[in-house]
Amino acid sequence: MRKNGILMHLSSLPSSYGIGAMGQTAKDFVDFLQASGQSYWQLLPICPTSYGDSPYQSYSTFAGNPYFIDLDELHKMGLLEKEDYSNIDWENEPERVNFGALYRKRYPVLHKAVDMFLTSIPEDFQEFCERNSSWLSDFALFMALKDVHGGAPWSEWVPPLRNRESKALAVAEKAYEENVIFWKVLQYLFFKQWEELKSYANERGIKIIGDLPIYVSLDSVDVWAHPELFQLDDNKVPKEVAGCPPDGFSADGQLWGNPLFDWDYMEKDDFAWWTERIHYLCKVYDILRIDHFRGFDSYYAIPYGDDTAKNGHWKQGPGMKLFDAVEHAIGRQSIIAEDLGHMTDSVRQLLKDSRFPGMKVMEFAFDKRDENCIDYLPHNYIRNCVAYTGTHDNDTILGWFEDADSEDTAYAREYLYISEGESLNWSMMSALWASVADTTIVQAQDLLGLGSEARMNEPSTVGKNWQWRALEGAFSEDLAEKLRHKMEVYHRLG
Repeated sequence: MRKNGILMHLSSLPSSYGIGAMGQTAKDFVDFLQASGQSYWQLLPICPTSYGDSPYQSYSTFAGNPYFIDLDELHKMGLLEKEDYSNIDWENEPERVNFGALYRKRYPVLHKAVDMFLTSIPEDFQEFCERNSSWLSDFALFMALKDVHGGAPWSEWVPPLRNRESKALAVAEKAYEENVIFWKVLQYLFFKQWEELKSYANERGIKIIGDLPIYVSLDSVDVWAHPELFQLDDNKVPKEVAGCPPDGFSADGQLWGNPLFDWDYMEKDDFAWWTERIHYLCKVYDILRIDHFRGFDSYYAIPYGDDTAKNGHWKQGPGMKLFDAVEHAIGRQSIIAEDLGHMTDSVRQLLKDSRFPGMKVMEFAFDKRDENCIDYLPHNYIRNCVAYTGTHDNDTILGWFEDADSEDTAYAREYLYISEGESLNWSMMSALWASVADTTIVQAQDLLGLGSEARMNEPSTVGKNWQWRALEGAFSEDLAEKLRHKMEVYHRLG
């Protein structure tokens, strides 16, 4: 069936308390999706963010971000008084998230909620902890130790804790028991609200597409607890790190800095960590998008300590051995492969062998710097793909037309048959919906007709990303009616 969805992160929802969360505004957005005939709500990773605020650099691949715990919902549960949070100056503009203020001011409020929670612990709390024991205990201790060390990365902790010596861990668990419990309760509250929101969406015919970043952050519980899974030296320092080579978009390439997986080691137990990770996230979401899929074919390795990605080189990934092992263990799952970037015949073959739908991004079609641009023209789409006007890494449609090369935008206007005075964003979205792609996704910013000021992320930059938020009332009844009509025209009505 032909379907459409909207890409907008939880953080981008309207809120009076600094950042979008899993409360009434999230349910209101679900109602908008239903009214406008949508089938999907696509999110960025919902895990806790670390330095830089990127959801692709997290302290844990399994945990939820406490910032998304809705304070009004905690008030309804009797865990907070309204004045505990309603009079706080969250220091944010209505259209931006101030992550610094959140870091300083959110946790004191959450501590109050947890203190109240512990006065009458629900019966299912222990069951939640046991069900998630494979990651929760390590995560809670990791975060407690980060608090003790003033936020310093685990690589700077004292050697017994850095190296996870059993005696040191036992002493720490006892000494910081109160803070360990705090982090466990936050995860309970997060997933309680998440499950309620997901059920609300599913009951209204909306499926949630979630995101699995291929890599994890060096300063994460994943690396601290399982250093053997990564290419580290004897001092647990990365030998090489992840990124992308120089191309037409960046002369220096992209230096992500994530540690690389030790694929040979992982293969020895049939990729058990990956199987657990994919199985877990396929239960958290309805559909899972795997980021940087081409990295499973071959991945770009950059010497640790380099300032750019120029000196990197390609190394062989696990290929279908990984996905065969995962499917053998947990069965066929609903997965989207983000097959963007430097494409080769072997990457294309991996996508074909996996049978996952790949991605098409229309903005790339008109950018002559992209060596694969012709693949992204709508007339070259196939049914088994997920087509986008742009992703969170792209400019908005209006921003792209404003800033792109004039030859590229002229070609786009001609290809899309856009006359003077016509709406650029609705013209491009309409071309997307008219394509043969089974699934299409548009950014919320493009529905709202916003420019570059609303861009979610500009790769290889820091300090200005992941901040955009929609204004209260932006997703109006009129917009829902207009979008629903488009879904009817292009036979994508959910």
